[in-house]
Amino acid sequence: MIIIMERGAAQENINKVVELLKQNEFKTKVNVGDLYTVIEGFGDKTTLTPGRIAALDGVKEVKTIREPYRLASRDRKEEDTVIGFSNGVKIGGDNRPVAMVGPCSVEEDYDGLLKVALAAKEMGCEFLRGGAFKPRTSPYDFQGLEEKALKYLKKASEETGLLTVTEIMDAGDLELICDYVDVLQIGARNVQNFKLLKAVGKCSRPVILKRGLSSTIQEFLLAAEHIMYNGNSQVILCERGIRSFDSTFTRNVMDIAAVPVIKKYSHLPVIVDPSHGTGQRYLIEPMAKAGLVVGADGVMIEVHHDPEHASSDGKQSLPIPLFKEVMNRINCLTDRLHYDKNCLSVNIE
Repeated sequence: MIIIMERGAAQENINKVVELLKQNEFKTKVNVGDLYTVIEGFGDKTTLTPGRIAALDGVKEVKTIREPYRLASRDRKEEDTVIGFSNGVKIGGDNRPVAMVGPCSVEEDYDGLLKVALAAKEMGCEFLRGGAFKPRTSPYDFQGLEEKALKYLKKASEETGLLTVTEIMDAGDLELICDYVDVLQIGARNVQNFKLLKAVGKCSRPVILKRGLSSTIQEFLLAAEHIMYNGNSQVILCERGIRSFDSTFTRNVMDIAAVPVIKKYSHLPVIVDPSHGTGQRYLIEPMAKAGLVVGADGVMIEVHHDPEHASSDGKQSLPIPLFKEVMNRINCLTDRLHYDKNCLSVNIE
């Protein structure tokens, strides 16, 4: 840590900072300048947070050399994390990017869900995603079928062999959801629901963590840190767009740069969600491709058998025929990026 004292800080205040550092087994070096005194502290930051030092009288600023997200940082683990499943599917590292597709909400029409699942299987996708518990802005909007939706997902999985993904909103639903699905998803609205992050951190299921509507990348990684700190290292980050001042043309701003930035500072796998990232059907393909080109480990795309009558997010869902066309082209790009490493040589040093 680098502690910058206030201009003309009293020697008593400087001594208190040094004493606190030494009490926590930090090595210290005091640099006295003409205007400011700067104290260098070398030690284990887990024993002493910057906030405790900043609270002392006379302290102007505390700067940390290491990132505050320790478990998610490449400082802690240099190699990429790879998350594997019992059927051989792997996410992260040098593995082929995966595709997670399905409706925003699982609806009463099981046959419709199965049509999507069969199309996903045909196009080589690995995951079927669908909402059972739906967080909606309006209480009058469709809230999800809950356990019935989970049963539908499991049934479709048994018929197709696809792995399943659904969102968890409440820690009280954790045991129920884990009985049915393979991957938990924490949505943008819950990225700082720390009680929920702690709960999924104590389970054994992989977790897709979506970036918050206004989360900085550091806040995003710290949310992942909460899950990992509680014991679950199987975290998949998802860039799904952030709020902007211009919502005329897109629902959100999909931050493509976030993918290589996260890859530079974290070892966790990253996927992109162009459906929520843009809110526009015609933008899903180009933004999915953009995410893959900059190094994403997968894409999440909303697909519905009848978007015009979808209970939620029909505008940003691909109908099955269009999905097949789009997925064909995405697969072509994915094959080229995956098998010709010279095509994708991203320097994150």
